[in-house]
Amino acid sequence: MTSKARVATVWLGGCSGCHMSFLDIDEKLFDLADRIELVYSPLADVKEFPEDVDVVLVEGALCNTENLELLLKARERSRVLVSFGDCAVTGNTSQLRNRLKIDDVLTQVYQAGPGSIPKGPEALEVLPVLLPKVYPLHAAVPVDFYLPGCPPDPDRILRTVTALLAGEKPELPAESITFG
Repeated sequence: MTSKARVATVWLGGCSGCHMSFLDIDEKLFDLADRIELVYSPLADVKEFPEDVDVVLVEGALCNTENLELLLKARERSRVLVSFGDCAVTGNTSQLRNRLKIDDVLTQVYQAGPGSIPKGPEALEVLPVLLPKVYPLHAAVPVDFYLPGCPPDPDRILRTVTALLAGEKPELPAESITFG
């Protein structure tokens, strides 16, 4: 019996649209499930990113220290890292924060808005520390493949994952970003 490929998905600073598009593979997920072991994902209740991951799809931009810590761990423990969706590839809408000061974001969203969070040291117990700016993944780690789209098309996701599981380079359309 052939062992299953160890696959992970990670959700950083983004909207979860890439994961929803992944789920839009629909019944083809059953075929994929026969070939993979999902070892980490927001779709599964796993708390620690595991060792020896074959392929990891990382959605979202780097917004805070928790995002960065998880990305570094995913890169270190994975054979192939795919920048998954426009936020991961370019920073996309997550980078809109870059035009504001961090204090403005914290004040306007978390402390002046509805459902306010405590100010001062207590806030650090609730909120991860924001990075000075929002960054795409390749600003922090080497990326093996880029799968752009907001979100990427489900069939493109399936073709990419299937190729990677077969040890092949994914065939991405000309408009795709393929450096890395």
